[in-house]
Amino acid sequence: MHPPALDWSVENCTVARAMGILGERWTFVVLREVFNGVRRFDQMREHTDIPRQVLTNRLAMLVERGVLHRHPYRPAGERERHEYRLTPKGFDLYPVLVAIWEWGDRYLADPEGSPVEMAHRDCGAPVRTRLTCADGHDIDSPRDVVARPGPGAHRRIPAAGRPTTVAAA
Repeated sequence: MHPPALDWSVENCTVARAMGILGERWTFVVLREVFNGVRRFDQMREHTDIPRQVLTNRLAMLVERGVLHRHPYRPAGERERHEYRLTPKGFDLYPVLVAIWEWGDRYLADPEGSPVEMAHRDCGAPVRTRLTCADGHDIDSPRDVVARPGPGAHRRIPAAGRPTTVAAA
């Protein structure tokens, strides 16, 4: 018996598409900086040591994909420059950043603990990610979630010469 997921195409997989934008090492470092208020190129370079060309490429890609937008500013007596600000699409990545932060704190922090804490501005309590279903039920374990075909799912068509894994209808 094979997993049912093998019956469905992954050609239009939104996880793969998202990772095409977000999956490179420096992308979330850039997003971390912008979420923390570091929006100018030179400040990002100084704070992160990202190579200049890599930072240029990441910022351009995030602007092109609609995650960031460029906002002009002009220091006195200098040429116009740009800050990078989050778009609504970029703000929607905040829970992903918090989940990565939590995972890193759990498994990769130094013995003395995390170098940064995420806290609710109003009450000061730590911020955490959690899974809930659309009906509001808390999900305690990933084992309580099942993947199923969505409205955009397509049956997998095997490559020529390969045996099919699609169950007969």
